[in-house]
Amino acid sequence: MTFSERVLGALWGSVVGDALGVPVEFTSRADRKHDPVTSMRGFGTWNQPEGTWSDDTSLMLASAESLLEGFDAERMGQAFVGWLHGGNWRPHGRVFDVGMTTHQAIDAIYFGGAAATAGSTLESSNGNGSLLRILPVGLAFADAEVDEICQAAETASAITHGHAWSRMACAYACLLTKHLIQSGDKFSALAATNQDFTSHYAATSEAQHLGKFSMLLQDPLSIYPDHMIESSGFVLHTLTASVWCLLRETTFAATVLQAVNLGDDTDTTGCVAGGFAGLLYGQSEIPADWFAGVARHDDLAAFFQKFTASLLEDATA
Repeated sequence: MTFSERVLGALWGSVVGDALGVPVEFTSRADRKHDPVTSMRGFGTWNQPEGTWSDDTSLMLASAESLLEGFDAERMGQAFVGWLHGGNWRPHGRVFDVGMTTHQAIDAIYFGGAAATAGSTLESSNGNGSLLRILPVGLAFADAEVDEICQAAETASAITHGHAWSRMACAYACLLTKHLIQSGDKFSALAATNQDFTSHYAATSEAQHLGKFSMLLQDPLSIYPDHMIESSGFVLHTLTASVWCLLRETTFAATVLQAVNLGDDTDTTGCVAGGFAGLLYGQSEIPADWFAGVARHDDLAAFFQKFTASLLEDATA
């Protein structure tokens, strides 16, 4: 599979997973077992049309747009301001969902604060608001060394989420992105990610936090039953649930539907799992009606081609 097919699969997979989850966000797992999501649906929690994506995709798009000129935390922060306060990258013209920690950080940047230090470092500020947008950073640094990948991921996270758990979760996601691209095998990619992640952080002051990642780092995660997998907005729940879905299922569609039907923070679990699944299976494996049905499809298609081309240019520079 080509690099472009994997990149486009990841980008579209994130959007599709997000859009599948939006109508049922905050519903319980019991509700989803009774009425599982099997395809795109509309309205529901946010009363939005079918195919609507949330702040997850908006922030992912803003991150990717800022990376067209290289990685810079201040430029990325201003891209977030352009979404929240300027109207950029919205599916239907208005913001209908944004986390409090993210909102506060973007407002701080809007009023003149430095983006690199805008994110809260409180333990209580470990929602998944940086993880949901980290995919483009992982794609942009897929050929980099482990230390550089982790540094970029942590810096990007800290724009809105500066606590170690969020920063490290973003680093883990970027390392998994690298290894899914390189190996094309999810179990090999997970093993390599766990090795790189543990080795890197064991030698840093963040080693004390490795225990928070114990469920991810225990092999094999896939044997855990679903009642042990949490799907709240806590960053480590989202990351663990997304990887679990990737390991348990064997198609793109099954992976994202499993993620959404875990309930609770359905759009973000769907978004993150969809990005990983898109990397693994490629754009062509995304169901055609889901792919075509997302809001602003043509705008996204043009931008994703531009972003992918920029990555290819960097690789050959």
